[in-house]
Amino acid sequence: MTALAVFPGPDHPPGSPSAAALVDRVRSRLAASGGEISPAAVASAVRAESGGVASDLDVLSALRVLRQEFVGVGPLDDLLRDPRTTDVLVCGPTSVWVDRGSGLEPTGVRFADDAAVRRLAQRLAIAAGRRLDDASPYVDGWVAEAGVRLHAVLPPVAADGTCLSLRVLRPAAHDLPALRALGTVDATGEALLRAVLAARLAFLVSGGTGTGKTTILAALLSAVDPRERIVSVEDAEELRPRHPHVVRLVARPANIEGAGGVVLRDLVRQALRMRPDRLVVGEVRGPEVCDLLAALNTGHDGGAGTLHANSAREVPARMEALAATGGLPRAALHSQLAAAVQVLLHMRRLASGARVLDVVGVLTRDAAGVGVRPVWTRTGGWTGERDDLATLLTDRGVGVPW
Repeated sequence: MTALAVFPGPDHPPGSPSAAALVDRVRSRLAASGGEISPAAVASAVRAESGGVASDLDVLSALRVLRQEFVGVGPLDDLLRDPRTTDVLVCGPTSVWVDRGSGLEPTGVRFADDAAVRRLAQRLAIAAGRRLDDASPYVDGWVAEAGVRLHAVLPPVAADGTCLSLRVLRPAAHDLPALRALGTVDATGEALLRAVLAARLAFLVSGGTGTGKTTILAALLSAVDPRERIVSVEDAEELRPRHPHVVRLVARPANIEGAGGVVLRDLVRQALRMRPDRLVVGEVRGPEVCDLLAALNTGHDGGAGTLHANSAREVPARMEALAATGGLPRAALHSQLAAAVQVLLHMRRLASGARVLDVVGVLTRDAAGVGVRPVWTRTGGWTGERDDLATLLTDRGVGVPW
């Protein structure tokens, strides 16, 4: 039996009594079979149990319900299949929201009751190899079969009913010309990014959730010299740059027994042994920041990573917090950060839903530690600090893009 079939239950009961009875009979047959529950197995059970008595409409209705129940994501299936969808949020049985790139909007999707939401959350948790029940009322995991990052919280921790958050992770495969056409960067921004790559400056991409950090990182990696070897490390598989020599390492969560997990920090260490020309961490979110900075200080120019931050100037403080989880003191963090990373790219999501490059800054050090000086902003263009970037580029034999 597949993981998605562990907690059966009708999220959308069929319309007629005969169809409901057919669903119950098929569910019992599938449970008794003990085999893998695939779409073909569901269809075969429906045919066997209908026996020519149920109408064609009842058979089709039962097949649709059972397929969602056992091998899909319930009534959320259509939302997740929409190529525009980035997030689906469930806040109880009657409150389902979707983000299709223009902010959250309510949907007409409804569950029968909170128990139906709970069953779906538990099926997805099991598919992610995680536990979700009264003893462990919240879960975070990657559901490879559905292509989503899962977070769920059960009552009474979630006071208003089971909460389910699904983040759709689609491989980011845009290149710089495509991002320019979308308005993510303008001509000046594209020229600036290409200069940073040519000079092999190490850079970080910062921004909030859904601002396009991974998208612009993948585009930049696609523009790297094809003779260079890129080794990327990710928590969930998103980076697929259009580059001929990319090695992708993906972390693995521990199973239900708590064994078999492979964390980002371990993968960063393995990547260093794979002769990378550029080492990339898809998202720095914990103690692996210590290993990334150590790696970028050992001759690995042109490395990159992404991290969550509210603004460009808050990045050093964010790095401090992450480094503290790895036991790296503030002074050591600032020393390594100043030596390892030269450029910061900050992304922002506008009210219209557009994702844009908002700030390009250089990291400089003073008596207080590392700070970020903007050299270009989306609203103001070049700043008086652009000479700092010019020095970094010309020192590596790359002409300035202005």
